[in-house]
Amino acid sequence: MPEKLPDTSKARKGARDSPAALGYRLPAEWEPHEATWLGWPHNNTDWPGKFAPIPWVYAEIVRRVAPGETVRILATRNVEKQARHVLARASVDPSRVKFFDWPTDRGWTRDFGPCFIRREGRHPKVAIARFRFNAWAKYPDWQEDDAVPERVAKALKLRLFRARASSTAGRDVCLEGGSIDVNGRGTLVTTEECLLDQTTQARNPGLGRQDLERVFRGYLGVTHALWLGRGIAGDDTHGHVDDVCRFVGPRTVVLCREDNPSDANYRPLEENRERLADMRLEDGSRVEVVPLPMPAPLYFDGQRLPASYANFYIANAAVLVPTFNDPKDRIALGTLGELIPDRPVVGIHAVDLVWGLGTLHCLTLQQPAVER
Repeated sequence: MPEKLPDTSKARKGARDSPAALGYRLPAEWEPHEATWLGWPHNNTDWPGKFAPIPWVYAEIVRRVAPGETVRILATRNVEKQARHVLARASVDPSRVKFFDWPTDRGWTRDFGPCFIRREGRHPKVAIARFRFNAWAKYPDWQEDDAVPERVAKALKLRLFRARASSTAGRDVCLEGGSIDVNGRGTLVTTEECLLDQTTQARNPGLGRQDLERVFRGYLGVTHALWLGRGIAGDDTHGHVDDVCRFVGPRTVVLCREDNPSDANYRPLEENRERLADMRLEDGSRVEVVPLPMPAPLYFDGQRLPASYANFYIANAAVLVPTFNDPKDRIALGTLGELIPDRPVVGIHAVDLVWGLGTLHCLTLQQPAVER
């Protein structure tokens, strides 16, 4: 069972001006959005030998998201010209799309984009909890991506809080959006493989569980953390939770489950299920866990890919779910349709997309509306 996150007097003193102390929190993804952010694809090395269909998948994402909210796209002028051509052919309403002429290293906006937090009450506001991005502690090109949160804050005139770990003399904290998921009520789910790793892809060397939990409390308004074990096979991020377990309501998560005992994902996913059975939410209640199937293993060029239905995205107008030409596509769509009944659940073909080692949730980033 997870313990309540640390709240010592020293931590409280150092957190007087933290976002949480000022009433900010990280909303759940199903809460109303003002916009969805995307970084238009341009780096061929993300989909080597398979780049051509990728802009058309993005166009389908934009077409499904735009009816319910603005779509804000990061693209340099040359890339924007190409993107507008593709979007026009996909019949996307151009009035629903706004481009920002900023360079990026890659298109995985979930991980490098700003972490939007919201304060409610008489004077609701949106701000940014600014976490650093270092390309999953794996790749050398990250500087353009890492600059995006400041650019967004300046363009939208939003207050920016630089996330720091007080136990390390104000050291900046790295955190990718795909490594966490929240219910908007004070509970966060993540994995030890990703955030506590100190050898393979260490985002924050020297920072432990309690250090990160203080950061969650101060910058995201999170009072409880649910720590799962490992992520899925083929995951280039070393354990992102958005391929494993996602909140679909304040008390409910979907958790990926593998039926084949000989598959590499079987044991790690079973261990995660066993952990969740003993965990509690911020109010002390049990987590309702609904199994989400795993598609059959998907390979390209001899490499196992991180194909997972958990990488769905909840937009205002629809829930977008990656599909893989697999019989279990229908089961996943049906399960999510029952759990999120207030908007249509739509499958997006992701067999080409997942060659980039991520799909829909990895590409998208919600900006919450100021008011509910």
